[in-house]
Amino acid sequence: MPENTTITWLGHATWHIKTPGGVDVMVDPWLSTNPKCPESAYESSADVVLVTHGHGDHIADAAEVSKRGNATTIAQYEIATWLGEQGAPNPIGMNTGGTVEVRGLKVTMTHAYHSSSLPDGGYGGDPAGYVLELESGQRIYIAGDTGVFGDMALIGELYAPVLAILPIGDLYTMGPFQAAHAVRLLGVQHVLGSHWGTFDALTGTPDQLKAELAALGLGDVAVHELAPGDSL
Repeated sequence: MPENTTITWLGHATWHIKTPGGVDVMVDPWLSTNPKCPESAYESSADVVLVTHGHGDHIADAAEVSKRGNATTIAQYEIATWLGEQGAPNPIGMNTGGTVEVRGLKVTMTHAYHSSSLPDGGYGGDPAGYVLELESGQRIYIAGDTGVFGDMALIGELYAPVLAILPIGDLYTMGPFQAAHAVRLLGVQHVLGSHWGTFDALTGTPDQLKAELAALGLGDVAVHELAPGDSL
């Protein structure tokens, strides 16, 4: 597991990561209109904001969170440009395969297979995931909204993440069946489920992921189930 690191689920696909060096990272901020986000987190700020794609349930509060913390906001180029227009103070636009260093962290953008458009209907570039390298050198893979894809094996080979945050809700992303195969490809031993439980349509659960992993002979993989507001 990542050492001296706290990971808090704020519901849906919004995550707060406190790194070993004390940096506050927020992934896909959707707070005040997120039905699963604890009210205590509505006014959250961050030092670094990571945005995986332009859909409202991932980007709704990105500019405000960035402004509150004078954060560096990292996103696909078109999304970063749009967030800068919304007032995000320090946007960095990048693209798949690139790596940026910020606040002692390394952030690498990876593929994701999904769709992307901005809240105003504008072009939202391509969806993405991230490999977040902590100050300790340990890495967390944040898949973003995606289905399983074979190059997850390459992500595992290149970056050897110790923890993966994977969508499991199904319908709009992969469900537990595909997520179990993603775990196999990545070779991780610790998993957090994302993008589940927000709405009735998102039917996948951590228990189903555990069952699918057991069916693959991967019952020793730890699936850490959090309620919104809980921390690992």
